[in-house]
Amino acid sequence: MGLGDLVGKAKDALEQHGDKVSDGLEKAGDFIKSKTPDNIDGHVDKAVDSAQDHIAKQQKN
Repeated sequence: MGLGDLVGKAKDALEQHGDKVSDGLEKAGDFIKSKTPDNIDGHVDKAVDSAQDHIAKQQKN
């Protein structure tokens, strides 16, 4: 299995299960925010939002 195969499988998984991945990102972000100082929350939210936007774009393609 080459890198191209792995990328293809990852894209297929995002297309089929992007909503579950997005939910998992939200939960991971909440966990990280619970373990870090409050001044980090905005950075975590920004990263989660960016990842979720990327997933949404992949699902549209």
